[in-house]
Amino acid sequence: MTWNRSEEELRKLLDDANTWHPNIKLDYKIGYNLPFLDVQLTNNNGILLTSVYHKPAAEPCITPFTSDHPRHVFANTIKNFLERATRYSSTFEAFNYERRNIKLMLLYNDYPSTFIEDQLQKYFSEYISKSLFLPLINDEQKYFLMRKHILGQPTPRQSQVALSAALADIDNDPLDDDEKQQPNPDPKKSEENISTINEKFFTHFTYEKRFKTYKRDMHQVYHDTFKDTPAMYTNLIVVNRIRRQTQNELIRKRLNKKLLQNTTTIKNYLSTDDSLQQG
Repeated sequence: MTWNRSEEELRKLLDDANTWHPNIKLDYKIGYNLPFLDVQLTNNNGILLTSVYHKPAAEPCITPFTSDHPRHVFANTIKNFLERATRYSSTFEAFNYERRNIKLMLLYNDYPSTFIEDQLQKYFSEYISKSLFLPLINDEQKYFLMRKHILGQPTPRQSQVALSAALADIDNDPLDDDEKQQPNPDPKKSEENISTINEKFFTHFTYEKRFKTYKRDMHQVYHDTFKDTPAMYTNLIVVNRIRRQTQNELIRKRLNKKLLQNTTTIKNYLSTDDSLQQG
């Protein structure tokens, strides 16, 4: 919230609000420059500015370019960082600062500089022009036009929520008069539609760089094996799964129960007196 009165009055208001319910306590910070989630908010003489906020303990670690992931994963990583920087940076200076941080982070994770520049040019050419990326750096008006265009688009999360809301009551909507008067569909046509849907065969594999030609090889083997048979009418679809990161494997994988049990070893020790008597 923004407050135009004195700081003492604001603190008194918040302290009074903490007495309204014993189980609800407000934790607040007051200042002209404060972070909220991953957005940095700045009040510059009554003008609110936003930029990307990085936690002090955050490390510049992302999916390394040398990992076994499809190429589009690395391209989407760069695109997501650039889109977040464009949405959160309300000034051209803040955007250029964040763009440099993104490039340094990508280079730190072994992303080739040529690949980074290609993805930058590809991203900005969708909103500005087909020219090189360099004119954008020196033109502030183009940046604001691009940012206005991106802010008008919904985020993936907003699109998912809107789709869920649209499909929530689709079965409960009353039928129109035209729909009530329509005759029942032909059962033969419905059977034909079902048969065409069933004529697909999906197979999955975990992506690795050594399996780069796996999809093409699978289609070739399928064609050579089932040639001149009814199985040729089935559409083979080969889909790859993204390889799980080692961090997830170490966190989610359970250890063997035998390794988690405490084992006690019994050893026989001779006292000094007993050793003397035996000697």
